[in-house]
Order: sequence, then structure tokens, then C-alpha cells
Amino acid sequence: MPLLKINHNGNFSLTRFGPNNIPPYAILSHTWEADEQELTFEEMMTGTGLNKAGVAGYRKIQFCGDQANKDGLEYFWVDSCCIDKTSSAELSESLNSMFRSYSEATTCYVYLSGSSSFDASHDVEPQLRGLRWFQRSWTLQELIAPKKAVLFTATWKAIGTKRSLSSPLSSVTGIPSRVLLLHKASSAQKMEEDMAYCLLGISDISMPPLYGEGLRNAFCRLQEEIIKGSADDSIFA
Repeated sequence: MPLLKINHNGNFSLTRFGPNNIPPYAILSHTWEADEQELTFEEMMTGTGLNKAGVAGYRKIQFCGDQANKDGLEYFWVDSCCIDKTSSAELSESLNSMFRSYSEATTCYVYLSGSSSFDASHDVEPQLRGLRWFQRSWTLQELIAPKKAVLFTATWKAIGTKRSLSSPLSSVTGIPSRVLLLHKASSAQKMEEDMAYCLLGISDISMPPLYGEGLRNAFCRLQEEIIKGSADDSIFA
């Protein structure tokens, strides 16, 4: 598993760890920026990512590293620059293990872009509703999987944790609080929330992603894999 750390000079370095020696790490949940502002794996490896210093995608990684250090963690993981997307094998493995990556993280930092005017002294729910992070496919598992998740505004101010905000988060997402906090749901509940590939880890299955196959075919394959390994007949609901 490739993990990032901030060096003493302020630059980032990436180290790969085997499955049996992965150190404690933080993980970032975010919406990707437009106009190629995200720092990529290739840019990380070649050192050209410094050209993006100051843009939103780069600042997110700096924040994640700084916050991890504050929380006593040396390493952190960000999908935009920790996955070699030029390798179909690594991309497939990363997608299939995404739920595990989030569930095994010590803490997850949720960056809510578009929330610069967020005011925690007012009702939280209407301010959360409509934010772009809640409209993306991967939010489902990135909210359920981590043992601890801390939500931050676009100006990096902590709003609260998924435990302290479980009620408004449940209202906004439709995910029952017990699922948010205890990871307990039937197969049918897992299926109705999001698109197929985002449910691989939640459903505890592995299958190769075939981009271009269409949502219907992806769901059919997902259901077939779930049926093979589960006696939970709610999948037929």
C-alpha cells in the first residue's frame, strides 16, 4: 500500500508498504478539483507536482499531512496521488480494496468543498444538504467504512465527527445512524444507495471493474457475486 508523508523540507514522499507492515495512517475523502488541479501519482513520482504548489488540489494534501501530524500520525493516503492509474492491475486492486483502505485507516478527514460560509453555530443539516461531497458515488463507503471520520469546511475548520453529526448525516444521506456507526446493513440496503463499483468493499466482494459496461450490467455482476457468497436473501428484494 503506497502512503504519503510530509518531509522536513515540506515536500511529500511516497513509500510502499506490504500488507503485513502497514503503519497507522490517515485517509482523505474529498471531491476532485476541476482543471487538472489534483496532484497525480505520476507528478508525485517525478517531482513535478511542486509546479502545482498553491492550487486547491495541492493544498488539500498539505492539509491532510499537517492534520495527520497533529493527530500523531506519520503517514496518510489520498486517492488522487496514491494510485497509479496507468496500471490497470493497480487501479483494479485499489478499487476492490477501497472499502478496506478506509476501514483500516486510523481516521478519515472529510473535506467539504463549497462550504466556505459554513456556520457551526446554526442548524447543520440544511448547510450540509446540497454540498457536492454528498452528491458523489464514493461518499457512501467513505462515510460508512472509517471507524472515525472528521468533517472539515472548505477553510479547514472542523465541523464535527460522523458520530457527533450522525443525526444530520443520516437525514442528508438516507443512511441509518446504526449503519453509519456500526456498519450493519442488509444486502438490499447496501444495494439501493449507490452505484455498483462503490459497493464492492461494503458488500465484501471482489470483481474487476469494466468501465463502459453500463450501470445495469455492473449491478447484475455485483448481484451475482453477492449471491455466490451470501445467504442473505434480501438481495432479491
